[in-house]
Amino acid sequence: MQALVIGGTGPTGPFIVKGLRERGYCVTILHTGRHETDEIPEDVEHIHTDPWDMEAFADATKGREFDLCMALYGRLRGIAEQMAGRCGRFVSVGGVPAYRGFMNPALLEPDGLFVPVRENAERVARESEDTKGYRIVQTEDAVLQHQPQATHFRYPVIYGPRQPMPREWCVVRRVLDGRRRIVLPEAGLTLCHCGYAENVAHALLLSVDRPEASAGRIYNCGDEEVLTLRQTVAVLAAALDHEFEMISMPYHLALPARPMVMAPFSNHRVLDLFQLRSDLGYQDRVRVCDALAQTARWLVENPPEPGGVEETILQDPFDYPAEDRLIDAWQERLSALPDAEFSEEPGYTLSYSGPSGPELPSRDPQ
Repeated sequence: MQALVIGGTGPTGPFIVKGLRERGYCVTILHTGRHETDEIPEDVEHIHTDPWDMEAFADATKGREFDLCMALYGRLRGIAEQMAGRCGRFVSVGGVPAYRGFMNPALLEPDGLFVPVRENAERVARESEDTKGYRIVQTEDAVLQHQPQATHFRYPVIYGPRQPMPREWCVVRRVLDGRRRIVLPEAGLTLCHCGYAENVAHALLLSVDRPEASAGRIYNCGDEEVLTLRQTVAVLAAALDHEFEMISMPYHLALPARPMVMAPFSNHRVLDLFQLRSDLGYQDRVRVCDALAQTARWLVENPPEPGGVEETILQDPFDYPAEDRLIDAWQERLSALPDAEFSEEPGYTLSYSGPSGPELPSRDPQ
């Protein structure tokens, strides 16, 4: 059996290539050749061309047919069209911004994405609402037009080794730089669905194992567990034997946290994975806490270059003097607030019985 993987050298690629080989496929990967990795077995064929240039793609694959095509990146609409009639199965990867409100929660009423988001949730309907999301919707429709039996996956933010936008570096570099304070918006309670590279690769491979169940379907994809931003920071720090004082601020003041939140709002963005589990039997290969710890240690051993491509993409200036001025000013103003005097202090309702174990964590804004 012959498989063509378009991509293959990114965070998920090596897991997919190795998984296909274990399933008996002879694998060819098509990519630009700019980012080789020794994670790919030496006997895997490489086609070096630009998967965003459809003329170049056509020339590079002319006359070839495959039992399976997995399109992990490139100009997906064109690839789906060109591979029509030339592959037995087509599996593709897109993004979750297809959902209306994912990038612009103000589009929904009341304001904010309704979570967890199911695959049949409303998609971006007009370019004026969200240009990128609208393009993703058009691409999904084009894929299923040219490949009616395709399986399409909506990726969230992917993390793990070789991620070109390593969000975790915002935390790991602060650990390495000896920072003891870190700013989080709204006590760090924001939930944003992510996917560890090995886990989402496993999801794609399950669609190969169950072609009839997954044919013509679109699936949400990501880790089964979703940690808050506060939990994510705590897990990354603990993996490196470090502890932060987490400084909570309102989102509009918590400027240093923007690269970790990855959006100009602190709304939750959580996906419903029921269909993935039900149709394909999906379960995480690596638990989230373990995956984050592995990512933290990998970044310590393979740190991005200061001011290099990854940090440029992250848009985190790591301006610690400015962060300290912000934290100090915030704490000074908090300490100057007068005590609010209630004739009767508000309670937690009679439904709350209180913990019997360790004391509840403080939600002190400092």
